[in-house]
Amino acid sequence: MSLIKRNVIANLAGNGWSALLSIIVIPVYIYFIGIEAYGLIGISVMFFSLFSILDMGMTVTLGRELARLSALPGKVQEARDLVRSLEIPVWLIALLLGTVMITASHTIAHDWLKTGKLPLQTVQYAVILMGVSIALQWPSSFYISGLNGLQHQILLNAITAGMATFRCIGTILVLWLISPTLNAFFAWQILASFVQTSILALFLWEKIPSTGVKSQFQTSLLKGTWHFTAGAGGSSIAGLLISQMDKIILSKLLSLEMFGYYSLASTAATSFSRLISPLVIAVYPRMVQLVALHDTVSLRRLYHVSCQLMSVIIIPVSLIMVFFPKEILLIWTQDLLTAQKTYLIMVLLTIATLINGLSHLSLSLQYANGRVKAIFFISFIVMLVMAVTIYAGTKMYGVYGAAVGLVAVHISYTLSLIHIIHRQSLPGELGLWYTQDVGRPLFAALAVTLIGRIILDPITNIWIMLIGILVTALVSIIVTSMSTLEVRRLFIQYINGFRERTPHVI
Repeated sequence: MSLIKRNVIANLAGNGWSALLSIIVIPVYIYFIGIEAYGLIGISVMFFSLFSILDMGMTVTLGRELARLSALPGKVQEARDLVRSLEIPVWLIALLLGTVMITASHTIAHDWLKTGKLPLQTVQYAVILMGVSIALQWPSSFYISGLNGLQHQILLNAITAGMATFRCIGTILVLWLISPTLNAFFAWQILASFVQTSILALFLWEKIPSTGVKSQFQTSLLKGTWHFTAGAGGSSIAGLLISQMDKIILSKLLSLEMFGYYSLASTAATSFSRLISPLVIAVYPRMVQLVALHDTVSLRRLYHVSCQLMSVIIIPVSLIMVFFPKEILLIWTQDLLTAQKTYLIMVLLTIATLINGLSHLSLSLQYANGRVKAIFFISFIVMLVMAVTIYAGTKMYGVYGAAVGLVAVHISYTLSLIHIIHRQSLPGELGLWYTQDVGRPLFAALAVTLIGRIILDPITNIWIMLIGILVTALVSIIVTSMSTLEVRRLFIQYINGFRERTPHVI
């Protein structure tokens, strides 16, 4: 089995387990602390994502450079020095983040958030603990990127899956056996963040071979990568603001309770996005290596195979969520009121997530080629348009107006990016992306899911409905897989290989 295939499987398993855990524990969190307090947890997720802006492209640079250096001989010491040179500013920024959150806790609690039943003092103290947790967890993305660049993704997924289990199960035990409060929740997050970041840092340094020379901070290495870092940083900032713009605005305009419902819908809608990163993470280092080796033929082949596999992975799941939203939320939360308040938001956010997810491999191709300027400018324009759209939509039509605006902007953003990326990095392949990579699997999954919705519509028993949804999803995945040329070819190759390995008994 090739390294890419092993990494894809490991990433799917690791991310799948982490996603499953997060889906399972959220209703438990809400049971113990309530929907308003869960809204504050949603705020912490927003802050963590938003603070990734301060990364300024260092994480992306580390992953790309370690992947590139690993393909070239005699570059081990340079790799070690690069990690040290980027690691120091990463930790300084993490310290700054914690300090800012603690200092601004009073302003966030009293002036920004619209609290209801939660006492302001409780909210403020929770923000302080939130800041410490974010500061300790923030550098983990840096070490994850390094391990991804070195393609130690089986090890990485073992670590992240284990830490997700430690974090989620530990949180439930703390809320159940010690104290069902926000402070107890965030106290455990502090411990889990410290353990996770420490383990990741230890393994990254272990996986870069020792040269006997102490790694040093090298300004020259930073200067050598600053063009890419600046472009990637600018694009990442705009991309992060785009992904978090709805939450930034809605956290100010909505009550914590309503923001809690929106966070729940957003978590459900983006749950399948955990299936996106496994493929992107596995393929990206190989894209960088092929670009460095100027192997355009292999790069083109890898790109289309990956895009079709991405469609098979995310389109059937997302359409199931679009066609069966209320049933899925009711089964998940066991609360009819919650399902009624969130299902339409979930549908709209799922569509936005799907559209965005289909562009991830194209963005990886652009990053692998080192062309980030166009991404930055388009992202910056879209960020401004999105801010205005979401604010105006919320003011006029409430939370649903924001969600509709989000979908419209994501469609425009993705189509623009796809066109420019293919023109710059893979000319002549745009039509194939629309027809073969996305078009066929989309129509195949749409047909199966629509038929399943019609057949299951009269069913009222929620558990029979669950079985029907799972069967529809399975059939949709199979039909979608067979509709794509490259995935079907990979499946046939696997079957033939399995037959050759199986001994014949006479």
